[in-house]
Amino acid sequence: MRTLICGSLAYDTIMVFPGQFKQHILPEQIHILNVAFLVPEMRREFGGTAGNIAYNLKLLEDDPVIMATVGDDFGSYQHWLDQHGMSNTHVTTVPGSYTAQAFITTDHDDNQITAFHPGAMNHSHVNSVRDAKEIDIAIIAPDGRDGMFLHARECFEARIPFMFDPGQGLPMFNGEELLQFIDMADYLAVNDYEAQLLQEKTGLTLEQLAGKVNALIVTLGAQGSHIYADGQRYAIPCVEATSVVDPTGCGDAYRAGLLYGISRGWDWPSIGRLAATLGAIKINSNGAQNHKASRTEIEDIYTRALMKEVVATERSQA
Repeated sequence: MRTLICGSLAYDTIMVFPGQFKQHILPEQIHILNVAFLVPEMRREFGGTAGNIAYNLKLLEDDPVIMATVGDDFGSYQHWLDQHGMSNTHVTTVPGSYTAQAFITTDHDDNQITAFHPGAMNHSHVNSVRDAKEIDIAIIAPDGRDGMFLHARECFEARIPFMFDPGQGLPMFNGEELLQFIDMADYLAVNDYEAQLLQEKTGLTLEQLAGKVNALIVTLGAQGSHIYADGQRYAIPCVEATSVVDPTGCGDAYRAGLLYGISRGWDWPSIGRLAATLGAIKINSNGAQNHKASRTEIEDIYTRALMKEVVATERSQA
């Protein structure tokens, strides 16, 4: 299946703070916030929503199509794409700009503080969905504001089913604009914080938002996820990870599982379980694209999670 991924390609500079942010941020002094975190651990990784989602789809032996804009400094990332068989056909270089850069600091509670320089991403509207052929499903992930509008509209007009994933780009849009996206989209994916912000901006409840799309997916971190579809809410448990190393990119891994299952017509519990499986695999490794798993290994983890759910259900009914 050919999945079009409209989003960012970015370099991630990831820093780990060996403590808790909450111990250094005083609520009564938030109006004069001035904090510094000593981060003895730092890495530079390949990231961005489009790259992360594509990487996970390649693990599933799918055919992701990346649509993104990058800067003059993209050379090392291009080499990485080539190594992993990810096409750059719809990756456009914007001369005189930097590739998007994310500076992410994570504490020991897995909280994150991120600074993001969009760079070439702000020119994402130079790409057109019309140039990508034989697309089965698409995702509009965080990208340049104009590009997100354009690509959503082009998918809608071309009748390409797509998932709207506003992510960290959600604050760029007001309630009316968000509803325009949702009215065109087939699927909507947010985390729990974004879900709250989305409700505040649109004035609609999660149930009302879910009624506008085929499915609304809300990820809840360690508490799993909820999928609102078919007039009900499916509670999707987390798949147990071997170890918890780095949450960066887990949401993108989860979305890759959603896209894979949706494009093949799976039922929602199965789709959610695959998404959770990819998230559990990703969290075992530092960075968003360093985890390795064959399709067979993914299937084994998925099957073990399914059997664990079956046993838990049987015990609860006994």
